[in-house]
Amino acid sequence: MEVRGAIDSGDGITHRTLTPIRMIRGIICLLMLLITAFIMLVYFGFMTAVVLRFFSLHYSRKATSFFFGVWLALWPILFEKINKTKVIFSGETVPAKERVMLIANHRTEVDWMYLWDLAWRKGRLGYIKYVLKSSLMKLPVFGWGFHILEFISVERKWEVDESNLRQMLSSFKDPNDPLWLALFPEGTDFTEQKCIRSQKYAADNGLPVLNHVLLPKTKGFFACLEDLRCSLDAVYDVTIGYKPRCPTLLDNVFGVNPSEVHIHIRRIGLDRIPTSEDEVASWLMKTFQLKDQLLSKFYSQGHFPHEGTEGDLPTLKCLVNFLAATLLISSCMFFTFFSSIWFKIYVSLVCCYLASATNFNFRPMQLVSFLNASSMF
Repeated sequence: MEVRGAIDSGDGITHRTLTPIRMIRGIICLLMLLITAFIMLVYFGFMTAVVLRFFSLHYSRKATSFFFGVWLALWPILFEKINKTKVIFSGETVPAKERVMLIANHRTEVDWMYLWDLAWRKGRLGYIKYVLKSSLMKLPVFGWGFHILEFISVERKWEVDESNLRQMLSSFKDPNDPLWLALFPEGTDFTEQKCIRSQKYAADNGLPVLNHVLLPKTKGFFACLEDLRCSLDAVYDVTIGYKPRCPTLLDNVFGVNPSEVHIHIRRIGLDRIPTSEDEVASWLMKTFQLKDQLLSKFYSQGHFPHEGTEGDLPTLKCLVNFLAATLLISSCMFFTFFSSIWFKIYVSLVCCYLASATNFNFRPMQLVSFLNASSMF
């Protein structure tokens, strides 16, 4: 196997220079993604994730996954086709039809976006759910999308988060609903300052001292595993590395960094994971020790072992998706700006609903469930 050069992870390294053309192109792409997200939410998000949910949770999720999969695919297209970032997969292959939990290291603020590149290749782009910090739900428009896609928001305080987490997990147990649940057990992105604090805590408490990841938090992972174990097919340990350095969101938008994203995947059967909370905590700690060792080799060698498990995104597939998204969004924009006043009223009301539902974390109940609950009183 070819051995690539070692990685210099210094913050000053860039893959490409930020030219005026790249800046203008990035701003245009970001504005287009924001506008298209708004259109998708107002028309398709409300109808599929709110109206249809009254009648069938299963078909609501299928419809939401279909339409938002078309929009979410614009991000891998931006990364891989427009910015020319090479996404390299290694390790084991994820079967397309499995219900899985993904546990990944959190090297930077955009790790979760690159999991979309894997999910699209497996036909699960609209079904991937993230556990993310609640402040992201306050982002304009995008926060509405996170709510519609049923991402789980957390305050990173277990006494506050447990009830909401358990409630959301209870709705994910149906084995007929495809599910990719993505967790970042470190709880925050990696920085040198956080690493020093994590290492000091580890040394003071007799825990492994890690260099490339932070100590994982175990309670949330155990809750997810405990509630979903019977309906999952496997857990996948995902390790992400970047060349020449970790990107920020603006690096991604402007196409400055990274040149390569390396994603290593290890499949773990549920029978290999213990059931008690203490044993699960110990197992997760050992898993992150292995992840730390894997990243150490990646930074010295420039690659993960067993590369090439997934191919590049087909250009034709990207083109078809782009045209489909353009057609859907153009049609909706026509109705919004050139139709009667009723469409403008509809858009205003939907915006009010989405803002309120996201702020209060509200989702409609199925009519059948509501009627059954009412009949008990």
